[in-house]
Parts: sequence; structure tokens; C-alpha cells
Amino acid sequence: MELYSLKVLLAVANEKSFSRAGEKLLRTQPAVSLAIQRLESQIGEKLLDRSGKELLLTDAGRIVVEYARRFENLERELENALAELRDNSAGRLIIGANESTSLYLLQHIEHYRRLYPKVKVQVRRALSSRIPAQLIDGDLELGVISYDPADERLASQVIYIDHLSFVVSPQHRFARRESVSITELGMETFVAHNVISPYREVVIREFQRHKVPLNMDVEMPTVETIRRMVQRNEGVAFLPRMCVEQELEQGTLAEVRVEEIRMERKIRLVYPAKRVLSHAARAFLEVIGKSCGAGPEAGG
Repeated sequence: MELYSLKVLLAVANEKSFSRAGEKLLRTQPAVSLAIQRLESQIGEKLLDRSGKELLLTDAGRIVVEYARRFENLERELENALAELRDNSAGRLIIGANESTSLYLLQHIEHYRRLYPKVKVQVRRALSSRIPAQLIDGDLELGVISYDPADERLASQVIYIDHLSFVVSPQHRFARRESVSITELGMETFVAHNVISPYREVVIREFQRHKVPLNMDVEMPTVETIRRMVQRNEGVAFLPRMCVEQELEQGTLAEVRVEEIRMERKIRLVYPAKRVLSHAARAFLEVIGKSCGAGPEAGG
């Protein structure tokens, strides 16, 4: 079985088209089709369902694609390792993070880039809940999450301690208050983030515990859209303070303490505990360690 055939299958699975896969691989459509036929012949299973308008993977196809992705990850690791042999500061650093947690990386990446300007840095957008599995599968070397992964296969290091901030528009009736009680929030319209997170669940649970209505009548896909809605006085929100620091300094948002909800957020850099990391990843861990002054924690 040739690695090329697996790459062709992976491209077809991603593109759901022989022609688009051919364009991506710089091959003709017949060449792509022939490579798939040879692979099916070698394996003795049909890998693609060609009966519909769109190509679909068979059960066997899904299994082979999963292993093809693993081979692709191993090939990337090999390329990084060889690059590092030729130049100790070369390579690629890939970090998984979601929209809000990526903000906590900015100062560390700036420092890292000054030390290792030849390393290509890519922060890959990923769902926080899936990052531990992606690290274990080898799709990522490093990830940033806001919870303890509780997995002995992973190690983590706290890189920032943040808290959830209750923010309102400067025109809001609470804007000049230092604090409010949760019971005063029952009539407010909350602009919520429509991504499930442990902190969303805690807020919901606290409102339920105090028997206060939580009116999440508006949901937005990004922190940026939530900020803008609150700035326009279309609602209020709980957001990580890091995400609203600039707006609070500029006075376009106001922070008010909610007595019953004081929620600390530990932002963690997570990585495989036993797998050998690339030079680029190890160097980034060193930068983080010197900056944060803390050692790694076991994930278990």
C-alpha cells in the first residue's frame, strides 16, 4: 500500500469530488480515479459510494481515512524533525485554541517570535471541548483550554488566571454601580455565546439556584458580536475579562460585580505528557515557563 494512494483518498474524502481532489493534488481526474481503484483492489473493499450526486465514504473508507490522517500527521512530524536537524530554530508550531482562549497567547507568541523568527506559528481554530482528543490523536502538539483536562495522557500549565466579567453598556442603569445582586438581573436580556462551555453551565446553575430567571433571548456566535450588542445597550453579558479589557479601558463597556457569581478562569496550555514534542513546541513551553514561573501539572 502506497502513502500516495492514501493521500489521494484523503483528498477525495475532504473535497467529495475526484476533480477537485485532482486540482488540489495537481493530478488529472483519471489519475485520481485510478489511484482509488488500485487502493480498493489492494484492500479488497469498496472505499467510496459513487451512487449519489456526492461521493460518500463507505464504512471501510472511513476506517482507511482515519489511518490516512494519522499517516499524514506522522509525515508532518517527520518533516519537522528533519527541518530541525538542518536548522535548530526551524520548524512549525501549531497550537489549537478557540476564539477567546487565543487572546491569552498573544504576548507569549510575540516573545517566542523574537527568539525563534524562523519557526512558522499557526494558531488553529478548534473547539475547546475537542482539543484534548486532538492532542492525544496527534492532530495538535499544543492546545489552550480553560478547564483541567483530567487525563493522565496530558500535561498542562496555567498561563493566565482570568475571571468572568459582567459587562453592560455605559448607558445601562447598572453602569455606575460597583456591584449588583443576582436577584436584580431577572429582568435583564443576556446576550449569550452559543458555544457550550463549563462557565456558561455555571452561570445557568447559579441563576437556577437563586431562582432568578436567566433571559438568554439573544445568542451570538462570537465574542466580538456579543461585545457590540452590549455596547449598543441591546443586552448584558458575562465575558472573560481578557476579552473586554480594551473596551473597559476606553469606557465603551462597564464592568459590574455580581456578588453571587465570582468565577475564576484558569487558562491552561495543554500538551501530550509522554509523546516527544518537536523542538518548536519544547521551545514554546520554555518561553511559557519563564514567563509564568510555574511547572507543568499532570492531567490526571
